[in-house]
Order: sequence, then structure tokens, then C-alpha cells
Amino acid sequence: MESSAGSVIDGDDAHTALMRELNFFPTPPWAARAGAELIWALDPKASTVWEPACGAGHMAEPLHQEGFAVWASDIHPHGYGDWTGDFLRSDRPRPPWAIDWIVTNPPFAKAEAFVQRGLEIATRGVAVLCRLAFTESVGRYPLMRRKAVTAPFAERVPIQLGSWDPDLSSATAYAWFVWLQPEALADSPFRTAIEAAWAMDASLERIIPPGTCSRLTLADDRVKFAGEAPSPQLDLLGAA
Repeated sequence: MESSAGSVIDGDDAHTALMRELNFFPTPPWAARAGAELIWALDPKASTVWEPACGAGHMAEPLHQEGFAVWASDIHPHGYGDWTGDFLRSDRPRPPWAIDWIVTNPPFAKAEAFVQRGLEIATRGVAVLCRLAFTESVGRYPLMRRKAVTAPFAERVPIQLGSWDPDLSSATAYAWFVWLQPEALADSPFRTAIEAAWAMDASLERIIPPGTCSRLTLADDRVKFAGEAPSPQLDLLGAA
């Protein structure tokens, strides 16, 4: 789990130790696509995204597939992305176009800092995929009060250190946490519901329903994101 990332674990080989230090927990592609659908629902005018913890593209590529123009970066050169460097750095470069949204699965220990920095950059909103336990912090309470939507998954989102395993099971609950900038809130079809929740010192919840995994998993995800060899069946279907 993310809580053990960055700590020394006896028996780690060099690669595993690096993945742990980087807090590299790749996003299941279907969960990224669910995030894209959520953003489109909340902000139909969304267009451009910066994915600042892109890793090997498990989030950025599905966001692009869902219609976003995506600029991707990561602190480590995983072999994917437009820039290698620290998103939290003050002298980081800017993408070649204005950024509507910051969308990412951040290192859990730095998730709050990613949201705060994202709100300084994004013109329309910030969305992060985190363990549902991200809510549980006295220190994050002011940030959570500004949140527009929490979108927990009804089904589990299996995430592991270092790679995506499409056959993995998990008992950990994940959710998308979303903040809207004033302009995006004004345009949002959910504005009335969000503001009504805020008026009651609450935030809106929108559950991502069962069946999302099967609906949003593509035939070639295993090849692209899990590194599996193409199957003869996919070749026949033209999906490999």
C-alpha cells in the first residue's frame, strides 16, 4: 500500500526499492477513464489536462483516449511524458497551452501538496485518485471543505507497487476527489447540487457504479499497460 512507500523494506531489490521511494503505484486504465467521464460530467467545457505524476502513462494515455489534450510529466524518467521534473518545484516549465485541469494519481504522502499546487495552476479544476482514507486528516480538513465532489468506486480498484496487474484483487477503497474553480463551477450541470451540499457544510458524493471496470476496460489494455504479449484472439479481432 502507499503508506509503506518510501520506507525501507527488508528484502527489496534495487528496482523495488526505487519504485517504493517513488511511490509508484500505476493506475488501472479503466479507473483513469472513469475519472475522465467524471470530469466531462462535471465540466463539459474541459479540454486540456496536465498529468504531473504520469509514471509510464497508465493515467495520461487513457485520459488522452477519452478526448483530453494531455501534457504529462513525472519526477522520474519512466520513459513516458513531455517533461521530467518535480511538479512541486517553483521553477518547473509550463505546458505549451493553458491548463484546464490537473488530473493525477499522486504520491499519497504528497497528495495534499499536489492538490494545492494544482489549484494554483489549473483554470478549471483538480482531480486526484487517492485512497478513500485521504479524507481522514485534521490537517486536510480546510482543503476538504473546498472539495466539490467525492466519487468513490463501488467496486475495488486494485493497485500495487511498480506495475499494473489486471488480475489483482484488493480490499482497499479508492475514490476520485475533485475541486472546481469558480468558472468551471458556474458552468457545471452539478452547480446547484454542489452549492446545496456546501450550504450544509458537506460535499457532493457521486458513486462510480458497479460494472465500470468491465465497461471501460479495452481489449488491448493488457498489452499496452500490463506488458502482456498480444494474444492470437486479439490479433484476429484487430485489437492488438
